[in-house]
Amino acid sequence: MFAVLKTGGKQYKVRAGDVLRVEKLAAIAGEKIQFNEILMVGGEATVVGAPLVAGAAVQAEVIDQIKGEKTIHFVKRRRKHSSQRTKGHRQQWTLVRVTEVLASGAETTGVTAATGTAAARRAAHNA
Repeated sequence: MFAVLKTGGKQYKVRAGDVLRVEKLAAIAGEKIQFNEILMVGGEATVVGAPLVAGAAVQAEVIDQIKGEKTIHFVKRRRKHSSQRTKGHRQQWTLVRVTEVLASGAETTGVTAATGTAAARRAAHNA
């Protein structure tokens, strides 16, 4: 059984046992999380959501919070300005291992939903 989930503005096709590197989530290593934005569930019968599949979820365990490779952006203005600037960035990622794909019954599991850091900040601010 597989599922297509959406997190961090990207879509991932996953099966049980897969290891994913997704945009940083508000979770700590060892914690169990649940992705609720499921676009498609496949297996014996394929179910395509409009836009989401109702009651479907993917449960995963957080392995670690990591940083990606450093990307360098070199800015140079031309001719008479003689100005240079180097900017760097390291993307923050969360490693997760998919443990289970649920076609239905996601509301009754009691596992915390996976939220990105921006969504977690908004939820904490509004509470």
